[in-house]
Amino acid sequence: MDPDFWHQRWREGRTGFHQDRPTPQLLEFWPTLALAPGSEVFVPLAGKSLDLVWLAAQGHRVLGVELSPLAIAQFFAEHGLTPQVHDSRYGSHYRAGEIELICGDVFGLDADVLADCAAVYDRAALIALPPPLRRRYVRELHALLPGGCRGLLITLEYPQHEKQGPPFAVPEAEVRELYGRDWRVETLERRDILAQQPGFVAEGVSALETVVYRLSKR
Repeated sequence: MDPDFWHQRWREGRTGFHQDRPTPQLLEFWPTLALAPGSEVFVPLAGKSLDLVWLAAQGHRVLGVELSPLAIAQFFAEHGLTPQVHDSRYGSHYRAGEIELICGDVFGLDADVLADCAAVYDRAALIALPPPLRRRYVRELHALLPGGCRGLLITLEYPQHEKQGPPFAVPEAEVRELYGRDWRVETLERRDILAQQPGFVAEGVSALETVVYRLSKR
């Protein structure tokens, strides 16, 4: 699961994880975080997600990180935006309005760049990572977020032996083990979505659920 894997997927247009509308669970459950107007939201492995635009429309400042420059270029082009660009030790920063995307390695971030983040939104980051990287992602990256930070996490659960990830299955027990040390974890919803995912059915997956968690850093 090295960077070349993701660069190749973007070059070849194999981006089935990209959705053509904002995530329904985001629209339903984001208000439960009760963030103050103008709060900054961190979106790791952001891709060109329409969720970024929705979050900005709610009055948030959005800080996304994405490895692929192609994904970032497509995001701004598809929304008719011309970003201002500058470089830092984290990578190249592209900003238009209230949306800033850093083109770089999410593991290259530090507490300074995340200091103002009041929330983190993860729909496609944790499930994109194999188990060893999932642990590093939570224990290293999320450790940089300030105390009191809130989060919305969306995962998938299915019999992992029936499909090769990504996206990977991340069971609730693993979520609680990964986050439980530093975060309060609350399960908000568990929903059977197999009938709406013909690609999973075609691969022989027999069960598929999406799970929504609300996080709060201690």
